[in-house]
Amino acid sequence: MKNILRFIFLATLFVTFGGNTNLQAQCFYDEGCGCYLNLDGTPCTNTVVTAVPFLRIVADARSGAMGDVGIALSPDANAMHFNASKLVLAEEDIALSATYTPWLRSLGLNDVYLAYLTGFKKINDLQAVGFGLRYFSLGSIQFTDVNGEPLLTGRPNEFEVALAYSRKLSDNFTAGLTGKFIYSNLAAGQQLDGGDVIQAGIAGAADVSFTYQKELKSSSLDDSQLTIGLALTNIGSKITYTRSINRDFLPANFGLGAAWKMDFDEFNSLTIATDINKFMVPTPCQGVDCDNEARRAQSPVSAIFSSFNDAPEGFKEELRELMYSFGLEYWYDQQFAVRAGYFSEHNQKGGRKYLTLGLGLKYNIFGMNFSYLVPTTNQRNPLDNTLRFSLLFDFGAFDPQG
Repeated sequence: MKNILRFIFLATLFVTFGGNTNLQAQCFYDEGCGCYLNLDGTPCTNTVVTAVPFLRIVADARSGAMGDVGIALSPDANAMHFNASKLVLAEEDIALSATYTPWLRSLGLNDVYLAYLTGFKKINDLQAVGFGLRYFSLGSIQFTDVNGEPLLTGRPNEFEVALAYSRKLSDNFTAGLTGKFIYSNLAAGQQLDGGDVIQAGIAGAADVSFTYQKELKSSSLDDSQLTIGLALTNIGSKITYTRSINRDFLPANFGLGAAWKMDFDEFNSLTIATDINKFMVPTPCQGVDCDNEARRAQSPVSAIFSSFNDAPEGFKEELRELMYSFGLEYWYDQQFAVRAGYFSEHNQKGGRKYLTLGLGLKYNIFGMNFSYLVPTTNQRNPLDNTLRFSLLFDFGAFDPQG
């Protein structure tokens, strides 16, 4: 199993150190369909690749049970990942969440995981602050030289430290700003074929988010609430692991989400939610005149704007880069929840498609969420048939006046 992990790890290094310019299949342009095809006539895969992809892993088991929906869900401490502007809307004054996500567990690996610790404190009714610590362990790796001879054993790891500020701008509108420090140590001290020594990658980034929340009137419901969220995440510097002037993009992302919460009575409520996400980094080009190095050389700001119109097949391919999440959440007496969801990504952009299921329990200051992912295609997922869980603590419940 260590050999499998080493293969996955080395593939990650190739993407990161070599860039994403040579990872596409050999494709040709077919004038009949106005598209690029593989040599066998199938649609050409053109996946958007970035460095430090661990920043986009959904750790929260609640969202993980709802098809990775989260931008407009009711706020808790895990809003730090999706949309920090929601923090000031939380019912709790202070809360903490701890999550653990096994990675590649279906392959028998026990030392690859993501740990995520988040929390927030409401300063008053208009302001809140939050923090997040994300740690990704790739387990134990046996490094080898170009001849396959063993060198030493390392433990690659990555982490992110985030601080957020959320503020109400009106009764229905909030904004949030998050600053991030990113550290990625994949193979520090190892030497590449060209003689460059691999270093730990360091980068800084920011999230900008907004939330609009409105109570809806309904004669058939006790209460109804619509929430819309917009989040621009991981906008920041590029990252490199060598002295090369060529740097790689962070997984900058555009996210738009909506959630409709319906309270049927004092015991039963249902939330319907959906998210749409798109990477704001260059799409690899195709064809003999392709210059991916020029695309890679763009500044992060330039890449954000060009990412909406740089797909080789034009607007129809831009639409294929959208990732869709759908989720349902039913609560009984605000103590027991049942959740389900679906995630879909176009086949030419990665092809991830899976169903998710989960449960939630809440009692007094303590909450626990579980999620389980069921793949719906032959595309393997690192979370295939893996049980994830999150713990939440509402310390505001200690308030003697609560």
